[in-house]
Amino acid sequence: MAELSKNSMVNDKKEIRGWAMYDWANSAFSTTVGTVFLGPYLASLAATAALTSTDGMARFLGIPIAPDSFLPYCVSLSVFLQVIFLPILGAIADYSHMRKEMMRLFAVIGAVSTIALFFVTEPLWWLGGLLFMLANLTFGAAMVFYNSYLPDIASEDQRDRVSSYGWAMGYLGGGLLLLLNLVFYLTHEKLGVPTGLAIRINLASAGVWWLGFSFFTWSRLRERRAARSLPANETYARVGFKQLRKTLKELKNFPETIKYLVAYFLYNDGIQTVIAVSATFAAAPVLRGGIEVDQSTLTMVILMIQFVAFGGALFWGKLAKWVGAKMSIIISLVIWAGVTIFAYFGLKGDSRIMQFWVMGFFIALVMGGSQAISRSLFAQMVPSGKEAEYFSFYEISERGTSWIGPMLFGVVNQLFGSLRPAILSPIFFFVMGLILLPFVNVKKAIEDVKTNELVVN
Repeated sequence: MAELSKNSMVNDKKEIRGWAMYDWANSAFSTTVGTVFLGPYLASLAATAALTSTDGMARFLGIPIAPDSFLPYCVSLSVFLQVIFLPILGAIADYSHMRKEMMRLFAVIGAVSTIALFFVTEPLWWLGGLLFMLANLTFGAAMVFYNSYLPDIASEDQRDRVSSYGWAMGYLGGGLLLLLNLVFYLTHEKLGVPTGLAIRINLASAGVWWLGFSFFTWSRLRERRAARSLPANETYARVGFKQLRKTLKELKNFPETIKYLVAYFLYNDGIQTVIAVSATFAAAPVLRGGIEVDQSTLTMVILMIQFVAFGGALFWGKLAKWVGAKMSIIISLVIWAGVTIFAYFGLKGDSRIMQFWVMGFFIALVMGGSQAISRSLFAQMVPSGKEAEYFSFYEISERGTSWIGPMLFGVVNQLFGSLRPAILSPIFFFVMGLILLPFVNVKKAIEDVKTNELVVN
């Protein structure tokens, strides 16, 4: 009877739709804030602040910062903080069985921080960086618990499809809000709304979208286990550290899972770097190594990427079924590496805008697919009852350690005074991923997890 009850809670269409709607909800932050509007807006505010200095640098707490490097530095710091906090949060969630409550808490904090970006103006340009770091930190924390639901809601043979469906819904939801924001941005002058105010409204709208649609997810997701109370004289933080230490000792039983995480850490760092800095690179003047794409064109390209990525994510779910999950990821990394090389050598002259559209199309094809299949593949390697902890390691590899790429991009830009050599830096991460991923034995990783579950039970 217990087994029947467990099976009845897997592949439930209503719950899967509710789970996927969180991707719909929070992708507004990734697109409207992280990819399109915040980077160029903060760079322009920082550039204005730098006009008062003799070296062309903005000053935050007395530290000289190149205007185009400000947001990449903020990305690096926020995801570095995730390295510290996410494993502890995952351990607490697995011990307490409060994944849903913790997901809700951090989603609300992230959404409210995003709404507060409305108050970032020229005198408070630095506040945009602080709010973004808080929102990005809590975004990653909520994603730990969201991702950890995948092994619970989908059977092994359905996880590639369900994961791809979640990513596709994210691109559709993020793209829809971006479309609305684009229409508003293109008509803001006719409406009598200043440019800065229009951007701040768009930034805040992402937080409202994130918070509002999250309620749909929270109403559909079910708790899998009863909440566990704390032992006497214990705190969740102390229990979390104990749980984490125990899990770290057990990692030696899953060598292929560790090998996969290392490979994922490397190639995903490249993906996250491209996503994080693409708007800054595209909008920057040609003299600074950019493409000098105006805000309207940039937004339309990103919008195109969102809707093409919707189909790309669904296609990659089918591709994984045809050639295998690992091979489908390898194919995507070859395309990612090609895009990076093209960005360095191409995107010049009068045709650079058209080339940017073409490059955006190829990015869209692989962006959602590579991430969706990476998530579903890892879900096969996670021990039962340790989902949040293992997905905290995964989230560290996805975002928590992705400070290296943006930091490298920012440093190269500051050293060379040009974004052109900086945009080539992610190629290292794609190549390393292509070298390491073929050595991951997926079949053994799955067998190790099942063997461990039999021993525990």
